[in-house]
Amino acid sequence: MSPRPILIIPDTRLRQVADPVPSIDKEIGTLVEDMFETMYLAPGIGLAAPQVGVLKRVVVLDVAKRRDEEAKAEPMAFINPVITWASEELSTYEEGCLSIPEYYEAVERPAVIRVAYLDLAGAAKEIEADGILATCLQHEIDHLNGVLFIDHISRLKRARVMRKFEKAAKSRDYEDSRPSSRP
Repeated sequence: MSPRPILIIPDTRLRQVADPVPSIDKEIGTLVEDMFETMYLAPGIGLAAPQVGVLKRVVVLDVAKRRDEEAKAEPMAFINPVITWASEELSTYEEGCLSIPEYYEAVERPAVIRVAYLDLAGAAKEIEADGILATCLQHEIDHLNGVLFIDHISRLKRARVMRKFEKAAKSRDYEDSRPSSRP
């Protein structure tokens, strides 16, 4: 296992739609292991493959730590997840994103969802989720479709966030392009 770099907005790969996983092989198993390590080190409670530059429909989650820091890890991997049903009832959570560091905003989403997916053994599964699990699944599945949580907030707030990160990216690019003054 090895952690992978997490893409930060405005990286255009975060806006691309991920491809379905045709078969679960050793490469997908390694990707999932790397994603868990990356997510735990960040630290985060969810990560989608596009966030580490892999345009595959793979999501990892562990919301147990969100509920209780002392809780035992409960890692979950979802291959080709699809939301098959969403409640009309909505809930609001303050969301953040590893690809948009240190920015949080309240987002309203369906309170309960059902998700069909494949597990790492290739078995078809379905889960009904509510609370933070439902929010996290929706957030990560959005990533697979090139959608960020800031797409669910006002245009004005989204524009401010994008400007801030675009400016930071230009500054990083400038710093990276400067010749080193070291001998």
